[in-house]
Amino acid sequence: MILAVDTSLGTAVALIDDDGTRLSDASAADPLGHAEVIGDLLVRAISETGSGEIAHVVAGMGPGPFTGLRIGIAAARAFALGRGIPVIPVPSHLAAALTAIERDAVSGPFAIVTDARRREVAITVFDGTDADGIPLVTVDTRLVPSVDADEHLGGVRRIDVEILSAVDLARVGARAVAAGRSLTGDEPLYLRHPDVTVPGAPKKVGR
Repeated sequence: MILAVDTSLGTAVALIDDDGTRLSDASAADPLGHAEVIGDLLVRAISETGSGEIAHVVAGMGPGPFTGLRIGIAAARAFALGRGIPVIPVPSHLAAALTAIERDAVSGPFAIVTDARRREVAITVFDGTDADGIPLVTVDTRLVPSVDADEHLGGVRRIDVEILSAVDLARVGARAVAAGRSLTGDEPLYLRHPDVTVPGAPKKVGR
């Protein structure tokens, strides 16, 4: 089985088997409060699947807000560390793109658009899937003012996403594993620096 965890939008957890079939999923749409719900969602999703062995954990790497995104990634890494299994990092927009392509039959170029807060959106442009069944990125993720999003897209079909499918995140991760591919690095895609920064060294005071 493959476990997927994502907190780029709400909080989403899912398990699939080795052929991509959904075994369980649990989610909360609230874009805040990830830390309060993620433990219960993990317990709920895992308890529905019985005693099967989990082989990989897929972590949604964003784009997303700094604090919320870190909670999901930390949960995925902690679970994997406890089980001694690998973490597969996957950009979260790939899951939304797979949902659009395989569930909603979207064809041709389209953009996944998610709320980045502060009157900005995160946009990634896709066009179908590649030979491994992974959504094909044609324009990398960009942070754009909400009012400029349509102009930025230049007529490309826009799909606004408020809830991410952890099932499809797991499916993207499973396809990457099967193809021996790495879809992104270990660093989350924040797109914006955190508000809290480490203070610099204290100024020396002359006598």
